[in-house]
Amino acid sequence: MPLPDAYLPPETHQPEVSERSRSVAVGLGFFGGVFGLHRFYLGKNGTGVAMLVTFGGLGIWWLYDMVLLVTGEFRDAEDLPVRNWSVEDPRNIGSRSDARVEAMDQELQALRDQFNDLAERVDFAERMLAQHRDRPQLPRG
Repeated sequence: MPLPDAYLPPETHQPEVSERSRSVAVGLGFFGGVFGLHRFYLGKNGTGVAMLVTFGGLGIWWLYDMVLLVTGEFRDAEDLPVRNWSVEDPRNIGSRSDARVEAMDQELQALRDQFNDLAERVDFAERMLAQHRDRPQLPRG
């Protein structure tokens, strides 16, 4: 007989958060927040322009955004909370970077193969031209 839902272990569901870094957003907000740099970084270009024109709402809007950024309640353009302090989520670093390195390695090997093929063709063409140039010409009569 299955256990009732109340006795089952809770699911370890991770809430969906933005891929953008909170530390980068806070840094941009601190040094260029009155110009809306943090909003441009988070994809909120419209309000970034509004902050640029109003100098961060004369500082009030900027201060409000900084409080939201530091507490992790600021949301990006896709309405996801910006909570990760690191640039990449540590749960995905290994798998994504390994896949990228593997893909780049395959592309590099393909480029090497193409380069070697082209070098062989150029060498063959040079030899053919040298043979044609060194061959004695028949007299025209």
